[in-house]
Amino acid sequence: MSDFFGNPGSKDPRKDKKNSRGPQFPFGGGGKMPDLKPFGGWKFSLVYIGIIVVGMSLFNYVFMNRVNPTIDFSEFKAKISSGEIRRVEMTESYFTGFTVQRREALPGTSFRSPGARSSGDAVYRTVPLNDENFIKLMDEKKVDYYGVSREGSAVLNIIFSWILPIAFFIFIWRFLMKRLGNMGGNVLSVGNSRAVIVAEGDIMTRFGDVAGVDEAKEELVEVVDFLKNPKKYTDIGGKIPKGVLLVGPPGTGKTLLARAVAGEAGVAFFRMSGADFVEMFVGVGAARVRDLFKQARDKAPCIIFIDELDAIGKSRINNVGGGNDEREQTLNQLLVEMDGFDATSGLIILAATNRPDVLDPALLRPGRFDRQVLVDRPDLKGREEILKIHAKPVKLDPQADLGAVARITSGFSGADLANIVNEAALLAVRAGRRLVGQKDFDEAIEKIVAGLQKKTRVLKPEERRLTAYHEAGHALVAASTHNADPVQKISIIPRGFALGYTLQMPVEDRFTVTQSDLLGKIDILLGGRIAEEMISGEFSTGAASDLTKATDIARKMITDYGMSDRFRHVALTSRGVSMTGAERTEPSFHREYAESTQQYVDEEIARIVDVEYARTKEILNKRRETLNRVSAALLEKETLDEKEFKAILAEDGV
Repeated sequence: MSDFFGNPGSKDPRKDKKNSRGPQFPFGGGGKMPDLKPFGGWKFSLVYIGIIVVGMSLFNYVFMNRVNPTIDFSEFKAKISSGEIRRVEMTESYFTGFTVQRREALPGTSFRSPGARSSGDAVYRTVPLNDENFIKLMDEKKVDYYGVSREGSAVLNIIFSWILPIAFFIFIWRFLMKRLGNMGGNVLSVGNSRAVIVAEGDIMTRFGDVAGVDEAKEELVEVVDFLKNPKKYTDIGGKIPKGVLLVGPPGTGKTLLARAVAGEAGVAFFRMSGADFVEMFVGVGAARVRDLFKQARDKAPCIIFIDELDAIGKSRINNVGGGNDEREQTLNQLLVEMDGFDATSGLIILAATNRPDVLDPALLRPGRFDRQVLVDRPDLKGREEILKIHAKPVKLDPQADLGAVARITSGFSGADLANIVNEAALLAVRAGRRLVGQKDFDEAIEKIVAGLQKKTRVLKPEERRLTAYHEAGHALVAASTHNADPVQKISIIPRGFALGYTLQMPVEDRFTVTQSDLLGKIDILLGGRIAEEMISGEFSTGAASDLTKATDIARKMITDYGMSDRFRHVALTSRGVSMTGAERTEPSFHREYAESTQQYVDEEIARIVDVEYARTKEILNKRRETLNRVSAALLEKETLDEKEFKAILAEDGV
C-alpha cells in the first residue's frame, strides 16, 4: 500500500494560548483593544474627522460648486437686443437667458416657476453686473424676466453639501475596511506586527506531549537549556544557534515541537505565520518584521516562531523579473534582523517549513538558521507512542491493541494517527458503543485510506461479478509475490470512487525498495485488469488508476532510479538538493535530455509493463481455480478478512 498523506487531523495545541499583552489590535499592535461599537466596529478619532473634512471639501469644490460656461455680459445684452433671448431667469449669482418664450407651464409649476421651460430652449448664462439700463432693455424688447430666490432650498443645500458627502465617505471607508480584512480600523498601525504573543508560563505543552520525534527533541533540548542557563554557554565562549529550522512533511509535529520548546523554557513565545507578513500595501511586510523583532527584544529572553517560512523565504535567484517586490523586501528585512541578533540577548527564532528546497540560500547560511532539524514521519515505536498520547482521553476497550494499529499504519504522520483515534471514537458513538474497540480502529483506517463506504450504491450483477474478479486478481497476485505486503482485507463494497478495494498493510517499516519489489508492485496493480480479461475477454475502465500507478512506477525506475539497460546508473530527472543534504521529495518535471532519450523512456516503460503483464497473467492462469474460489467468496460475503483469504489459499495449497 502506498504511503498515506491525508489531511492533518490532530488537535491543535495552540488553542490554549493566552496573550500576555491583553487583546491585540487587528494589526498586532500592543495595548488595550479600543471600544469598537460606533458604526459597527469603527471608532472616530481626530485623524478620521480630518480625513472626512478634507474629503468633503474636495467633494463640494469638485461637484457642488462646479461653474457652468458663461458668456460676457455685453454679449448677453446683444442677444437680448437681437431678439434671440426671449426669457431671462435672474438669481444672485447668474442671469440665465432662454431663446424660446414659455408657451405653457409644465405640470405642477406656475408660469413664473424656473422649472417651466421648453425642452428645445437654448440657454445662455452670464454673471450679473450693476446696469440700470438692463431692465429697460428687457422691457423694450418685451423679454419675459423674473427673479428666483434660493432661500427655499437651504435644506437641500445642507443635504447635498454636507450630509451626502459625509455618508459617502463613511460608506467608502467601511467598504475599504471590509476589503482589507483583518487589517482593522487603524490605518496607522498597518505596519505593526500581527504576532500572537503567549506569556511565559502560559504554554502548557511540554516535551512529554510530543512523541515519535525523539531525535528532533534531543536537538532542541540544547536550545531550552540555553534559554534557562545562558551563562553556562557564554562563559566558555560558545554561541547558541540564532535560528533553528524545523523541516518535515505536513502533520509531523513541527509546530507542536516549537510550543514544547517554549513551554519547557518558560519564556514568552511569539507565534506568526509567514503569510501574516505580506499585505496588499508595499513595505508593510518589512515594517511588520521590524516591529516583531523590536517587541521580541523588549521581552527577551523569548522565542519567535514563524510557521510556513516558505511564504516569505522563497529563493530570490529565480526572480525572473528582477524586481524588488513586496515579498523580497520582507525577506531582506528578515535577513537583516537575524544578522543583527545579539548573541547574549536570549532571542531565538524557530521556523517551520515542509518545502526547504525553495528557501533562499542566504536564509539558510550559518549565522541565521544555524541548525536544521528534520521532523520526519514516525517509525513503528513512535506511532505507538503517538497513539497512546491521543488515546488518553478516549475510553478504550481492553481488547483494543494500539500496537496492532501502529503496525498497519506505516507512513502515517502524527496528524494522521490523531485523526484515526478521533474517527474511531466517532464510529463507536455512531454504533452505540460506550468503548472504542479494535473494530472501530480498523474501520477508521479503511475510511481514511479507501474513503467513505457507499452503502446506497447498487451494482448490476455483471459489474459486481467483474469487480469481485478484479479484487481477487489483486489479492491473489499479492499473495504470490515475494516480499509483498500481506493482504488485510478484500471488499467489493464501494468506497469513495472505487467499486471495491484490496487493502495491503506492511508488517514493518521499509526504507529502501529493491528493483524486484518495484516490479512486484507493478504485478499486483496489473492483477485486477488481467483477471477482468480472463473472465470477460475484454477490458474495462475499472483499472484506470491501477494503470496510472504502474506506469508511474515504471517511469521512475528508468528516470529516477537508474534501473534501465541504457541508463543504468543515470538519473534523468532534474532534482535539487535540500538543505539537509537529502534529495528533494518533489522532483522538477522539466526535461533535460534529448528527444531520442524521451522516445527510449516511453518505449522502455511499455516494454517493462508488457513483460510484467505476461508474467502476471501466467501466475493467474496457473491459479485459475483459486481465483474463482476467492471471487465466489467475495460475491457471497462481500468482504474477506486476512484469515478467510488465507484459509482459501491453504485449501488450494498456495
